[in-house]
Amino acid sequence: MQNLHSTEHQHIQSNFNIKEEVVKYLKHWKWFVLGIFVALLVAFLYLRYTVANYKAVATILVKDDRKGTMASELSAFSDLGLMTNVKSNVDNEIEVIKSRTLIESAIRELELNVAYFSQGRVKWEELYKKSPIKLILSSFSEEYASQSHFYRIEKANTTSFTIYDNEEQKIGVFKYGEKFKIGTEVFVVLVNKPEFINLNYNIGVQYKPISQLAESFKSRLNVATLSKNTSVIELSIVDPVPGKAEDFLNTVIANYNKDAIQDKKYISENTSKFIEQRLSIISEELQDVEKDKEVFKKNNGITDVVSEAGLYLENASDFERMQVENATQLRVVETMMNYVNSSDTNELIPVNIIGQDQGASQLISEYNELVLQKNKLLKTAGSKNTLVQNLDAKINALKGSVSSSLSQLKSSLQIRRNDLNRQNAIISGKISQIPTQERNSRDIDRKQNIKESLYLYLLQKREETAISLAVTAPNAKVIDAAKASKSPVSPNRRMIYLAALLLGGLIPFGILYLIDLFDTKIKSRYDLEKNTTIPFLGEIPKLESGQLIIDSTSRTSTAEAIRIIRTNLEFLLTNVNEEEAKVVFLTSTYPKEGKTFISVNLASTIALSEKKVLVVGLDIRNPKLDEYLKLESRGVTNYLSSKEEKPIQNYITAVEGFKNLSVLPAGIIPPNPAELLMSKKVGDLFAELKKEYDYIIVDTAPVSLVTDTLLIAKYADAFIYVTRANFLDKRMLELPERLYNEKKLPNMSILINDTEINTGYGYGYGYGYGQTQEKKPWYSFLPFLKK
Repeated sequence: MQNLHSTEHQHIQSNFNIKEEVVKYLKHWKWFVLGIFVALLVAFLYLRYTVANYKAVATILVKDDRKGTMASELSAFSDLGLMTNVKSNVDNEIEVIKSRTLIESAIRELELNVAYFSQGRVKWEELYKKSPIKLILSSFSEEYASQSHFYRIEKANTTSFTIYDNEEQKIGVFKYGEKFKIGTEVFVVLVNKPEFINLNYNIGVQYKPISQLAESFKSRLNVATLSKNTSVIELSIVDPVPGKAEDFLNTVIANYNKDAIQDKKYISENTSKFIEQRLSIISEELQDVEKDKEVFKKNNGITDVVSEAGLYLENASDFERMQVENATQLRVVETMMNYVNSSDTNELIPVNIIGQDQGASQLISEYNELVLQKNKLLKTAGSKNTLVQNLDAKINALKGSVSSSLSQLKSSLQIRRNDLNRQNAIISGKISQIPTQERNSRDIDRKQNIKESLYLYLLQKREETAISLAVTAPNAKVIDAAKASKSPVSPNRRMIYLAALLLGGLIPFGILYLIDLFDTKIKSRYDLEKNTTIPFLGEIPKLESGQLIIDSTSRTSTAEAIRIIRTNLEFLLTNVNEEEAKVVFLTSTYPKEGKTFISVNLASTIALSEKKVLVVGLDIRNPKLDEYLKLESRGVTNYLSSKEEKPIQNYITAVEGFKNLSVLPAGIIPPNPAELLMSKKVGDLFAELKKEYDYIIVDTAPVSLVTDTLLIAKYADAFIYVTRANFLDKRMLELPERLYNEKKLPNMSILINDTEINTGYGYGYGYGYGQTQEKKPWYSFLPFLKK
């Protein structure tokens, strides 16, 4: 049951009626109108006497060479990689433009540290370049320059003036162009506008320290690129004087270009001096290297190491080839000698093994011919044959000649071998010296090349520096000179009026919201519908007249509201037996919520419809029926406590002026009200009364204070729970909601009493019978407020 109650309560709290919320604030529309009027008036006065600020804008194109601002002699050597990892020139130049040095320079040049003002009725107006006089500080100390000062100068006559200090103390009367002292400082006032000298003037002169003024301008100066892909920079500043803002921006740009040109000239001049010094040193070093190369060639007897090394390698290869051929020939000769010495006279000696140009080759050929002749004769003649023997003799003699020829050939080849070894050793020695000579030669050449390259590079840079020194362009090109806006950027009139309009509405809204937030009392039917699930029976407006009991002639809104409640009550009683009286109990949370008033008037209203009605006072602890009706002192308590069997009719009184209305008073307040209501006679009482009346309206005790009502709730056919507007706390609605969910009060409904007539938007009472319908508020035309 508790969980069900919690779920339903959360559902109740989540309901939001926008119509109710809007109406709640719209009914206080006069406060919103007043708030908006006051806020707009304050905004008007603020705009009228606030100093307007104007925005000046200038655009320049800064050269972006991606070299940064390394202002040194090395800037000419950027192509050697000495300037890598430097930010874009644009980013650095933005910081240069915003530097305190440039800003202070512009302030000094424009003399912005001395400002002139014309006194108005409410505020002072600055006279930039319009002042008829000019105050010059001829000499002043650093202490004076570090502080702010203000003087007021007014015309004395055509030749003199009167000056006052910041405390309006007169300093003296002096002539124009005459030096005068204020303390230890010396001043001179000159006529700046002779045409105005005959007119009366009252000028305020304000002196500010340049450092302090520079901080002010720096905080207001905005310098930024127009986009990431461009080097176009926009300079802007906001100032009360448009002309001063324009002059300041133009002067900053001019001084920036002037400083950039001076920096470039200074860099070029120093770079030129540096290059000349290096050229002199490198020229001497280059001459020393060339002399070293000359001495090296003379000492080694070479003209070109590379070409002579190639020649030596080629000769070494030839000698190696000839050594191989010589060794081969020696081996061949030795083989031939061994063969000749070991072979007999009948064997041939190999031919063409040794060269044809050798003598041994001819002898071998002759020898082989004799052997062939001998072998032919041996086929036909014997070994003793004279021809054969002669041939043997020739063969042996020729064999000796061959052997001797081979020996000579061997000796000559050996001599050739020794000569080749000697010459090869000479060539190898020269080849072994080549790496050292080449290394020394390369070292000298490398030094020479470095010196020559550096010398040529410096010559080129000297020419480039001379050109840049002769033609020095400004670092920035002015695209658009400074131009101030014609309309002020602050205060923004539209935004201020809009803010005033919103604030004028929000302040009353906030106040009403806080009042509503801290006011926890119920106000209207919407509070009941939002915080409970109990069927809503109706609302009763505040009583308009002193008439406490409604009769047939009543046409007030209260009377009409009770008639509506009477009609709604019939729907709750449809299931009640028509043969018996319909018993309706009325209760509330606390006393003074109007349940007795509603009980009496509801009963009288029902009685006017030809129904027999009885009002029973069962709030026996605090009876209130006698405040509305003339009653006897005896009543219910007397009947319940009496031991005598007296009929109940003895305690019932007819109401004067109402034919069908009777009342049973509460009687004397008993000492034991709870025990009295728990007696069996209460049931008998209702059983008897039901037989005689059509309706029984029972005024009971508040349920939050005593249990009396809960003790007799079982006798009711319907319960009306009365709440009073601007009296009952919303948090106390949990009590009737819990009673309803737990069904402790049968057939329960709820109503609200004493409401304001206008709180129920769209509800009008008193229709007809000469009464006019309630006039709807002016905001009823809004579509979201219509039903």
